[in-house]
Amino acid sequence: MERAEKREFVTELNEVFKASGSVVVAHYAGVTVAQMNDFRSKMRAAGGTVKVAKNRLAKIALQGTQSETMTDLFKGQTLIAYAADPITAPKVVMDYAKTNDKLVILGGSMGSTALNADGVKSLATLPSLDELRAKLLGMIQTPATRIAGVVQAPAGQLARVFAAYAKKDEAA
Repeated sequence: MERAEKREFVTELNEVFKASGSVVVAHYAGVTVAQMNDFRSKMRAAGGTVKVAKNRLAKIALQGTQSETMTDLFKGQTLIAYAADPITAPKVVMDYAKTNDKLVILGGSMGSTALNADGVKSLATLPSLDELRAKLLGMIQTPATRIAGVVQAPAGQLARVFAAYAKKDEAA
C-alpha cells in the first residue's frame, strides 16, 4: 500500500467511525475467502459493510473520534463491521459467528460507548429499528380500533332495543 492509499484508507475509516451507528471488531483467522464473501454479502444485504482492518491504520483513524476507546481491540487479524443502524452490524455478526466458530467477536462501540463481546451480543438481541417501528405502530393502532368498537357498540344496542320494541308492538 502506498502512502497516498494509506492516507485515503485512514480518512475513510475515520469517517466510518464518526458516522456509523455501531462498529463491531472481530478476529477472522481461519475464515476462508468463500466464507468471507458470504459474510460480506449478508452484511451488505442488511445494510452494513465489512472491512479487513489494518491495525496500525485503524488505530490512527480512531484518533479524534468517539470510538477511540476501542483502540486496544486491534491486535491480530481483525475486521470491522459497521452500519448506520446501531443494531444491524452486531446482529449480522452474531448470526454469522453462530455458524462459523472461526469468527471471534472482540468488542466494538456504539457512539462513545465501548462494548465488550458480551455488550455486542446483548445489542444483537435487541429488535431492529424497523421492528420497533412496527411494534409502536401496532400499539398505536390497537387503542384506535378498540375506541371504534366501543363507540359503535351503543348504537348497535339501541338498534336491537328498537327492533325488540317494534316486534312487541307488532305482536300486540
